[in-house]
Amino acid sequence: MDISARPVSVNAAREPGQAQLDADVAALREHADAWPRLGFAGKTRHLAAMRARTVETADEWVALAARAKGIAGTPLAGEEWLSGPYALLIALDRLIAAVGDVARSGSPELPGSVRSRNPSTGSGQPQVAVDVFPVETSDKLLLSGVRAEVWIEPGITRETLAEHTASGLRDVTRHGCVTLVLGAGNIASIPPLDALTVLYTHGSVVMLKLNTVNAYLAPIFTRIFASLIEDGFVRITEGGAAIGEFLCAHSAVDAIHLTGGERTYDAIVFGTGADAAVRKAEQRPLLDKPITSELGNVTPVIVVPGPWSEPDLLFQAQHVATMKLHNAGANCIAAQVLVTATSWDLGPRFLDRVREALAGAPARPSYYPGSLERQSSISAKHAHVETIGAPGDGDPRTFVPGLDPENRAEPLFRTEVFGPVLAQTGLPGDDAATFLRHAVTFCNDVLAGTLGAAILIHPRTIVQLGTAFDDALAALRYGSITINTWPGVAFLLPTASWGAFPGNTIADAGSGVGIVHNALQFDRPQKTIVRAPFAPFPRSLGDGERTLLPVPPWFVNHRRAATVGRRLFAFAAKPSPLRLAATALAAMRS
Repeated sequence: MDISARPVSVNAAREPGQAQLDADVAALREHADAWPRLGFAGKTRHLAAMRARTVETADEWVALAARAKGIAGTPLAGEEWLSGPYALLIALDRLIAAVGDVARSGSPELPGSVRSRNPSTGSGQPQVAVDVFPVETSDKLLLSGVRAEVWIEPGITRETLAEHTASGLRDVTRHGCVTLVLGAGNIASIPPLDALTVLYTHGSVVMLKLNTVNAYLAPIFTRIFASLIEDGFVRITEGGAAIGEFLCAHSAVDAIHLTGGERTYDAIVFGTGADAAVRKAEQRPLLDKPITSELGNVTPVIVVPGPWSEPDLLFQAQHVATMKLHNAGANCIAAQVLVTATSWDLGPRFLDRVREALAGAPARPSYYPGSLERQSSISAKHAHVETIGAPGDGDPRTFVPGLDPENRAEPLFRTEVFGPVLAQTGLPGDDAATFLRHAVTFCNDVLAGTLGAAILIHPRTIVQLGTAFDDALAALRYGSITINTWPGVAFLLPTASWGAFPGNTIADAGSGVGIVHNALQFDRPQKTIVRAPFAPFPRSLGDGERTLLPVPPWFVNHRRAATVGRRLFAFAAKPSPLRLAATALAAMRS
């Protein structure tokens, strides 16, 4: 997600010295064997302590992040509630439940059905699909119509699924491990969520190094992880690239987890300089230790032609603008390439609505280092660039329509922009099924990355496609596929898996190796599928979707997003019927 290896300078007075870092790693090494052997009660105690501290620090956390990103006092601050303390809180709740289930029965209790999914084409292996959301009754009300399932890698059956679940939690005999977690600088919940995965799924103690972009959250995270720090299972440090390099090479660090960019990953694994490319080609890494990672994506939004109304065009255009502009475009899963059908008669009108939605979205600073420079570079390389917004206002949005899908060297197909730049390309197909087949091939074979993809499709078109739609989902090689919602929702759901499609290697890491979140502790998830209503309530009823979901609070044009985000957190912190009603009422008043 964080594509800049050295995004900002850091105050030298806050740089820890080598002696302090050595002491931190030594303390972790001393307690590494104790962590996997700690009983379920002890591990639950730490989760409960983290939960209490998350509730205590949430207001300060959001205030710091909103101020740093220049959105304090605006509805956009709702982004910081949802992607910050709320995301961590619901993950903690799901982990508390999972650890308790494993203690009682050896495996987490699954919230939905487990079924065998047999490919209709006969070209693929059968695999298990597990319904993972909704979990609680409140989920069905607050995210009405949103459903998620995790597809397990082929080879695991319904009968053997339990054997391939929660292996890390159950293994109390493993030797201790010290893992360096290199935190991302963009989304505030990523560092603590990554640390939780390393602790509870990998069974390792954690040295958490924060990115300089959001190191202002160090005091918050120190308070949240206080019990784990006190018992020697976690240490947190700040500092620039030199600190990261020192810790990566430290002899007492056994493993590394990185949420960042491919350049940063390659620098860690293969070094820099003239011989780095040779090392990569020969698969000779500098470091002889396991490295897991999440490295971003050129995210496609596949727009399937269908009987869209004018309100549908408007709503989905605002949806696309949200996928692009959330967090000022500094998301590994931000929309980057709109894939539309050249034969769709509504296509030109839809692109016009997208332009209008980009222009009408609230102003905000491009806070992430290098964002404006990357936009300028894109503009210089393309003849048909549209700058939406005044060039000098500090908040331009760049739209690049009409890219040639045959040009596999196109930079916007190969490199994640990590800023407010949206591209578009058109593919042939006289009907939805033909277009969708072309779109799957294009996304799999041309676009860089396998982290996540979005599909916007009318519910009547899904019915029309029948098994061809499920075949398309199976064929798309992405770790998360979202239908009528943003892949960021898959990131938010703790019972979903988050990470690249399996199969990447150390020399060709793509969107990364390994997964995070995954509170249900599946050992070998392949992909997460999230389905949501095509239209907001009450228009959803006219499409035959019996859901009550209004305009989602993560939409950038939601006028009460900050209020809804705060109330969602308050309800999750202390559920009650009154808080549930207040949250639902605020959400309906978009």
